[in-house]
Amino acid sequence: MNVPDGPTERRGLDRKVVLVTGASSGIGRATALALSTAGARVAVGARRVDRLDSLVDAAPGEAIALQLDVTDPASVARAVGETVERFGRLDALVNNAGLMQSGMILDADVREWQRMVDTNLLGSMYAVHAALPHLLETKGAVVQVSSTAARSASLGSGVYAATKFGISAFSESLRQEVTNRGVRVIVIQPGFVDTELTSHITDPRMQAAAAEISSSMRTLRADDIAEAIVYALGQPDHVSINEILVRPTDQVR
Repeated sequence: MNVPDGPTERRGLDRKVVLVTGASSGIGRATALALSTAGARVAVGARRVDRLDSLVDAAPGEAIALQLDVTDPASVARAVGETVERFGRLDALVNNAGLMQSGMILDADVREWQRMVDTNLLGSMYAVHAALPHLLETKGAVVQVSSTAARSASLGSGVYAATKFGISAFSESLRQEVTNRGVRVIVIQPGFVDTELTSHITDPRMQAAAAEISSSMRTLRADDIAEAIVYALGQPDHVSINEILVRPTDQVR
């Protein structure tokens, strides 16, 4: 009688080294703590480095704080280098740094467009570019924290959605380039999450709309997205979860 194989052993995160961008709050902070709890060694980066000290203190495992501005390629390269210098390797990059400044296209402040493109899209590209040589050595993973806006643009979210659509295109091209070299590319697309992301909005109409949406549903928590990231990274080597869409149950679009 043939005995069926047992469950496949998970890859596990024990002693893996993960760099998390945008870790000073929200999804980034929750992800860093969840990864540390799962046994990973974590480098946490953000512009607001003063907020990272409490995160490092709260992490159950080894963690370091890094000054990191994803809009500056030199800052990104320095953070990756400091991570590898400290831990000797890099197994995963979690590209989480992001900015949402929703607003109508007519009469928009185009400087807000520039900031979103620089942070959300170019920032994630710079981080991948700096981390990729190390991830190829370890057969590691890239996690791109995107949005449901990468699937469907809505009124007032044109430029934000454009950055998230861009992340999807870049990530798929990256996946095709590196998957046969053992590097996994994972795109996480959260729906409405209760974080400070909406506090970046300067348009009063968009602020009111975001508040109305938030009050109309049971929103996701940052921890919900962090658990999805830990799940995807914890899969065995031959399993690549390329995309995870996570919406609140109450979210229609």
